Formats: sequence, C-alpha cells, structure tokens
Amino acid sequence: MTRRAVSAAEASEQILASVERMPVERVPLSSALGAVLAEPVLARTSIPPWRGSSMDGYAVRASDITRLPCTLRVIGDVAAGREAPRAIKSGEAVRIMTGAPVPADADTVIRIEDTDGGSDFVEIRNARDARRNVRPLGEDFLKGDLLLDAGEYVSPAAIGVLSSSGIATVATYRQPTVSIVSSGDELVRIEGFDAVMSGNRIVSSNSYSLPAMVREAGGRPRDGGITRDDPLALRNAIEGAMACDLLITSGGVSVGDHDFTRSVMADMGVDIKFWRARIRPGGPIVFGVIDGRPWIGLPGNPVSAMVTFELFVRPAILKMLGETLIFPAVRAVTLDEHISLSGDLTHYLRVVLSQENGVQHARLTGTQSSGALTSMLRANALLIVPEGQRECHPGDRLCAIPLRDSVFRASTFPA
Repeated sequence: MTRRAVSAAEASEQILASVERMPVERVPLSSALGAVLAEPVLARTSIPPWRGSSMDGYAVRASDITRLPCTLRVIGDVAAGREAPRAIKSGEAVRIMTGAPVPADADTVIRIEDTDGGSDFVEIRNARDARRNVRPLGEDFLKGDLLLDAGEYVSPAAIGVLSSSGIATVATYRQPTVSIVSSGDELVRIEGFDAVMSGNRIVSSNSYSLPAMVREAGGRPRDGGITRDDPLALRNAIEGAMACDLLITSGGVSVGDHDFTRSVMADMGVDIKFWRARIRPGGPIVFGVIDGRPWIGLPGNPVSAMVTFELFVRPAILKMLGETLIFPAVRAVTLDEHISLSGDLTHYLRVVLSQENGVQHARLTGTQSSGALTSMLRANALLIVPEGQRECHPGDRLCAIPLRDSVFRASTFPA
C-alpha cells in the first residue's frame, strides 16, 4: 500500500490501472443507447439504395428545359416505395414524390410549384432546378462503408444510421454491476424518517445519490444496504455485496473510533493500494482490490462522496464500458470572488458557471461544507484550486470540471 497521501492524479492512475473493460455482449439496437461498440460496424447496404428525388415534382432531362415555357409528356408517376418507370426519353417527364426513385436518364426534378401540375402533359415554367434535386445512390454511405468504429458511443444519431442499414444487433461492452454498501449507526432509509424527525437519525442520502450517479454513468447499481458501525455486520454486508464488477462503500474510511471499513476489508484480504488523497473534500478515500474486484471506499460525508465519485468512480465506470474519453474536458474560467483556503491540498469547490461576453465566470454556490448537499445541487462545475494555493482573487483564471453536459442553457432560441 502507498503509505503517503496520494495526489488526485495518482489516485486516478492507480484506480484505472486496476479496472478492466467488461466482457462483450450482443444487444438489440433498440437497447444499445449509451453503450460503447466493441467492434466496427459496416454498412449492409447503400443509402439511399437508388437515385432518389428530394422534391415533389417532375423528373425530366435538363436538356429539355433550356427554352421556357415548355411542355413535356407525362409517362407515369412514382411514389416513395414504388419502382421507377422506364428510362425517360427526350420530351418526356415523370411525376415524382420525395424519396421516390428517379427514372434512368432523368437528371433533374422540377418542383411542382414551377409547373402547371398537369397529369398527361406538364408545362415547365421555371428551370432554376436544372440538374438538381436528385440524390445520388449512396449519397449518405455505400455498402461496406465503416459506419461506426469500435470504441464509439451509440448515440441517437448512431441508432438512426445503423437501423437504416439494417443493423439489428451490435456488440457492446456489458454494463458493469456496481454494489454500494453504506455504513453508519446514524443512518436510516427514507422509510425510517420518523427517527429523523425525533432527532437521532439522518437519511442515508448516499444510498440514493450514489446509485443514481452509477446509473447516470452507465453502470447497473446494486443495493448493498445500510449497515451498522460494527465490524461483523459490516463484513456480512460486504460479503453479501461481492457479486459485482465494482464495489463501492460509503463511510467508515476515516480514523474515528467507529470507522471500521478499512480494517474489515484488510481482514478480508483486500490488497489496499492507497488510503487518503491530498484533496478536499474527499481526502479519506481508500482503494484496493479484493478477489480481482476493484473496491473504492468513499467518505461518508455526502458532498465528499459525490465529489470523489465524479473524480474517480465515474471515469472507472466509463473505462469498464469501453469508453476511451473518460474524463470531462476542463474549462478555463474567471473567478468572480475572493476565496481563502487552508491546507496544502487540491481543492474542488462547488461553483456555478455563467457566461458573459464570451467569458466563462465561476462563483461559489455558498458554503463549501462537505455535509451541505445543496452546494452540489446548485453547482454545475467543480472549481480546481491547485495544491498549495491558499488565496484566490476576483479575476483569477482557474480551471473547472463540468458536472453535466448541460452546463450552459438559455431561455431563448439561439438566433
């Protein structure tokens, strides 16, 4: 075990070194949203599979409409899903709908509003569409083209592309099962809220927020329950939660008289890689491997648990899912207020980012207490104050980690 407290980067490196991608499974395309492909996907057909019309109108030869107005004989009509009639000859036209196959030798579709709309003969009144409105075969992709490569994320657009090529199933990395065990004599579930009202218990918010974060990250949370601050009870709870790919415990990893998680895990044979990181909040974090299974012991304080999840657990789950880009892209921000800090630690402060005249600004959400969950509720980013920096001033340039994709939203349409 690393005896000294590790940096945030060292903690992340050690955790990710012990995390493996999940086995590959083939899933229906309709269930693949959010998964990562384990193998490349090639197009089974060309799209569009024919030369198609992009307008409702008349398919004609451009050479027939050099002098206007002109009248052409209509030899038939074709709708989407129907076969095109024979190749058109000079002086002929075919009435055609959007998406329908364009007859051979036609190189133009004249939109219907530029004609008299005739059925036996049609008068062409405008040639602005000469040699236009015909989508070539394979304009989007050709049979055999690489549609998505291994390691790419299955987005709604990807599902649309794959379905159009007849891809019914895809090979993806299985979602990891993540067991979560919380410990603390003071903790109850929501159902035990009467004890909270009587003043001697608190709701185990980690038992609700952490599974939600696991699900949001792409994992499958498994409830390991809430256990007392008792070594035997804790060991029984952990043993019951071991049927998983990643084990998370919440609480019991500090140095208090009732913090037993680390010692219980050591007795169970865990290979502890490090204990404590030089960060705030979340310093008393522990990581180890038991029976080949990674274990991350998060602090019990709700904010500390959520911050360390964002820093260390979410990237681990994303790696298990087969992702390659597992870290959020930090943003350069301008600080709007003075901040005083203590301790030679890297601080991750809960902030609200806003944008003014193209500049992103950061302001604290309020108290930075590790027990104040509302500081996470209001935050859309974590401000990084580097190790050893005790003072920050308005106008200072720092970096921030977005907490979700929708960091910036507006109430008006983006004109």
